[in-house]
Amino acid sequence: MKPADYCFEVSWEVCNKVGGIYTVLKSKAPVMKEQYGDSYFAVGPYFVSKVSGEFSEKVPPEWLGSVFERLKGEGLICHYGTWLIESEPDAVLIDFSTFAARKNDIKRELWDNYKIDSLNTQYFDYDEPVIWAYASGKFLEAVAALSHDKKVVAHFHEWLAAAGLLYLHSRKAKVATVFTTHATTLGRTMTGSSKDIYECVTCIVDPDQEAYRLGVHTKHQTEVAAANAADVFSTVSDITAMEAEHFLKKAPDIILHNGLNMRNFPTFEEASVRHRQLKRKIKEFMIYYFFPYYTFDLEETLYYFLSARYELHNKGIDVFIRALGELNSALKQSRSKRTVVAFLWVPANIRGIKRELLESRTFYQDIRDSIVDSIEMVKDNLVIDVVAQRKVTDTDLLSAQTLFELKRKVIKFKKSGNPPLSTHDLYNYESDPILNACRAAGLDNSAEDRVKVVFYPIYLNGADGLLDLNYYESMQGAHLGVFPSIYEPWGYTPLEAAALGVCSVTTDLSGFGKYIAAHSAQKKFPGVFIVRRSETNDDDFTKSLSSILLTFANYSNEERIKNKIEAKHVSSLADWRFMVKQYMAAHQIAVGKRFG
Repeated sequence: MKPADYCFEVSWEVCNKVGGIYTVLKSKAPVMKEQYGDSYFAVGPYFVSKVSGEFSEKVPPEWLGSVFERLKGEGLICHYGTWLIESEPDAVLIDFSTFAARKNDIKRELWDNYKIDSLNTQYFDYDEPVIWAYASGKFLEAVAALSHDKKVVAHFHEWLAAAGLLYLHSRKAKVATVFTTHATTLGRTMTGSSKDIYECVTCIVDPDQEAYRLGVHTKHQTEVAAANAADVFSTVSDITAMEAEHFLKKAPDIILHNGLNMRNFPTFEEASVRHRQLKRKIKEFMIYYFFPYYTFDLEETLYYFLSARYELHNKGIDVFIRALGELNSALKQSRSKRTVVAFLWVPANIRGIKRELLESRTFYQDIRDSIVDSIEMVKDNLVIDVVAQRKVTDTDLLSAQTLFELKRKVIKFKKSGNPPLSTHDLYNYESDPILNACRAAGLDNSAEDRVKVVFYPIYLNGADGLLDLNYYESMQGAHLGVFPSIYEPWGYTPLEAAALGVCSVTTDLSGFGKYIAAHSAQKKFPGVFIVRRSETNDDDFTKSLSSILLTFANYSNEERIKNKIEAKHVSSLADWRFMVKQYMAAHQIAVGKRFG
């Protein structure tokens, strides 16, 4: 039985992809519709430049049309339609552009009621969401007023939607409220300034003063007010709950872990087939990236990857590179035949694809096309040689002229020196932190190195002129994802990798890592490796990480398959079909508090 007659999910990222909450809402929508049916609505901002492909406008039902008419007199134009994602949930987008003139009145009210110090701040990234959220509160108030005896629950995400909750709270509106913070403003900002918040969190006596010092007091105070005003306050992980208790002075009432809709991901068998197909494309890239300089056995090559924003310390890019340096030394010392190619999918400030790489790709494609054009002749000659029981020679398969032309093309393909560390020219190539970290770790893509690095500083959109694979395809073609973030309130990337049947490494400082550690015993082949990063220094963590990278590099094919099977199993523990139960519990508690 659904907890309320109507459920409204309020977020700045409804039909407006700007961050990770978009993934949460998009993947969760089908199970929310299963729970609430046609009584589930997503509420977001209306931006005419962004709705194309995201939103299909429709005529609102009569009761909702009455709400829209009431708000129109206050300068708010509401749009009703469907969000163009799976399950196509109903959506209400609020155009607050003409309402923005009331900005100072809204800020004054927030000061009078909640002591949110925003009147003297002119931050565009604060003002816009707060005006929209306040307007969302007015919309929900009107819904409740016209719904009479119906129970309404509204679920607000992050400080960006908090002003709507505060509006309802200050009016004592008959709307049950749930507030979820996905990462505290103070925690995210402190980590951005390279502080280890888990060492600092208990040392900060006055979080409000710290927020002023960091210039994020308006967002922090809005978050604090919403956490304390909501009928139910929640976070997405145990680690964020610890932040909230110290920084917001409010322990969450319930933890609402994030998940994925696993019905949209391949079965293990399908994932295995796709891995082979996509690995073939990565192999092609390897050939024209490395083989002009030297060759190595592609059948003995593993592909590791890290994908993240360019935050060297926060995302653990620095320790990953150092761990790769240690892995390189270990593989060389043991005379291993294994090669590890580590992709760093980290967007950066680029000029364009390196000219020599484009040249190598062109020469490679010319060689490949020449051989493809000769395939029918090769097959015919091979059949004749086999039937005639003749020894197969080069000239039996290809004509002398073709062989001569191929030899000339291969000579043009060859280059001296080492392959580049980056696929693209960077504006700050000599001072780039990632490239400098690679050089410091002794990783320069020399022929002797068992670990090669490919810094791929662009978004994986499937049409970049090199790999030409999207994000999920790139993951599926690889063997191991490494996500050693020092601050990760949840961490979707290792969960997405596991759902695709790809093994990964995460830490006990990620919400997902903590969740898996609590719900799945670490086995010999864990699928998702969890490295301890709390209460340890970077040197010790680097050693632990490099040990896992080496263990994985030494796995047999059968052992890697066992890990892939377990990774797929681990991902099932975060299926929205299970996670949604906690959402329903939160809504039930809120409705109980508000409606008695």
